[in-house]
Amino acid sequence: MNSAFNHPDQITDKEFAQSQKLILDWAGITLGSNKRPLVIGRLAKRLRHYQLKSFSGYLSGPLRQNPEEQQIMIDLLTTNETYFFREPAHFEYLQQILPQLTGRPLRLWSAACSTGAEPYTLAMVLSEALPSGDWSILATDISKTVLETARSGLYDISAADKIPLHYRKQYCLKGVRSKAGLMMIDPKLKQKISFQQFNLQSELDQLGNFDVIFLRNVMIYFDTETKQRLVTRMEQRLNPGGYLIVGHSESLNGMGRSLTMRKPSIYQKDS
Repeated sequence: MNSAFNHPDQITDKEFAQSQKLILDWAGITLGSNKRPLVIGRLAKRLRHYQLKSFSGYLSGPLRQNPEEQQIMIDLLTTNETYFFREPAHFEYLQQILPQLTGRPLRLWSAACSTGAEPYTLAMVLSEALPSGDWSILATDISKTVLETARSGLYDISAADKIPLHYRKQYCLKGVRSKAGLMMIDPKLKQKISFQQFNLQSELDQLGNFDVIFLRNVMIYFDTETKQRLVTRMEQRLNPGGYLIVGHSESLNGMGRSLTMRKPSIYQKDS
């Protein structure tokens, strides 16, 4: 390839500001100045793809003209770190409160499911606690790429290391032959989860109501105004007595008029 199209290592202040505004407008995500190397590193491949010499050419060209390119940019710039049974205290608490939520079909929402570890963890816990199967999970993410992995239910065998042995034996299948080195989630669990691409900046009414919403490690990427709007809308989607669970490093700080903190990062809607 012509050297003129090599990996660019520079992005101007104006170009970075434009990138920040676009991802904020489209996904509600605030990119701090410390994310400058991330923007360069992840978008450079798109410049090479289009044989563009500058970020300006990308921002004003393909990104403006092609909605599919907008989705690619979102996929590249959203962080998707996740693993099974992450922040296990939340799942232990869920087991404790399930008895008070029974009596009707339960609906749970994994609102930023990434590659699927969170909703599959939820499914393992629910399948164990509620063998009647009177529950369902909606799992959403803004990224099409991570949803493909989530729907497949296939993971590197190393992902099993985070899953307690009891659950691993019950719900995880070790791949053989062409699937050697992989782990597959039990198809019976997959049937209980509906995966859907969804932008949290969109209207939530279409999703219906829930008894438990997991919104973990998402709001750290939002500014205060965006957080407040999202919490208000999440609150409206909770059934009375339902729970909103955020990441351990997150706090609602008085957001949510009808939410009461039961434990740090765990909030319950008034009955």
